[in-house]
Amino acid sequence: MSNMQFSRSFNPFVLLFCLAVVVPTISADVAILRTDYYQKTCPDFNKIVREAVTTKQVQQPTTAAGTLRLFFHDCFLEGCDASVLIATNSFNKAERDDDLNDSLPGDAFDIVTRIKTALELSCPGVVSCADILAQATRDLVTMVGGPYFDVKLGRKDGFESKAHKVRGNVPMANQTVPDIHGIFKKNGFTLREMVALSGAHTIGFSHCKEFADRLYGSKADKEINPRFAAALKDLCKNHTVDDTIAAFNDVMTPGKFDNMYFKNLKRGLGLLASDHILIKDNSTKPFVDLYATNETAFFEDFARAMEKLGTVGVKGDKEGEVRRRCDHFNNLNV
Repeated sequence: MSNMQFSRSFNPFVLLFCLAVVVPTISADVAILRTDYYQKTCPDFNKIVREAVTTKQVQQPTTAAGTLRLFFHDCFLEGCDASVLIATNSFNKAERDDDLNDSLPGDAFDIVTRIKTALELSCPGVVSCADILAQATRDLVTMVGGPYFDVKLGRKDGFESKAHKVRGNVPMANQTVPDIHGIFKKNGFTLREMVALSGAHTIGFSHCKEFADRLYGSKADKEINPRFAAALKDLCKNHTVDDTIAAFNDVMTPGKFDNMYFKNLKRGLGLLASDHILIKDNSTKPFVDLYATNETAFFEDFARAMEKLGTVGVKGDKEGEVRRRCDHFNNLNV
């Protein structure tokens, strides 16, 4: 295992993903979503999104995992309504500027902007930023080997994005299985779905500050694979002065969406404490064992969970808008 160092400019040879996955309250507006929502109003929607993500992913291989992570962070809070895309202004500190979101990847924001620009030329004022992010995420996951899943469309972009609401809605690396599952459960997700969605860590990397406490001092985790631990210690030795240093979540196949993440957990190669506990906890271990030996089962469960995630907290016409720019509300004073 070679040491690698990444910056927030997101080195094109690495992919990024978040610590864990959580979803907020399911909206009554789920029924408005359908896969052919733009068939008449923007018939080139699928083609425009597919061409844009293909070009971007080839140019910058971080895009797939970065966009997947951005989609999760959007749906964590206030539902899948593109609130995470909003930029901070003099009136409001937005979600993306909370400390827990400070490493959200620029390439993911960029692909949404590219797609929005192209769609505004083809069918102005029709496609929401929330739908762009959802569709782009699915297309990028499949590009790197992940399962296909349907994306129902018709979301509107939300009217609120508050940084102070982020904390408490995103699980932390040092949380227990009951803590993390509690967040999932209150939003309608089962323990099995939680483990399946955690498998998105098969692509991406995490910064050393997220797992350094497993490596150093008297509380170092003795259950990490010794060679893996030694490599991580060497990689992260300067992380207190350089917080951009990071390591692959899946050290074996970091750029491929597969079930290697679960195989790694059984070998002591889980990077985050919240990864490792999935194989240690008796309630989640059976699912880890299943997915480690049966990639088809993992892909099927992940696809179903992603379809479900995409319907969480969606906004209808009265609760949202179609933004002209994805990083600003149409009413700039909001």
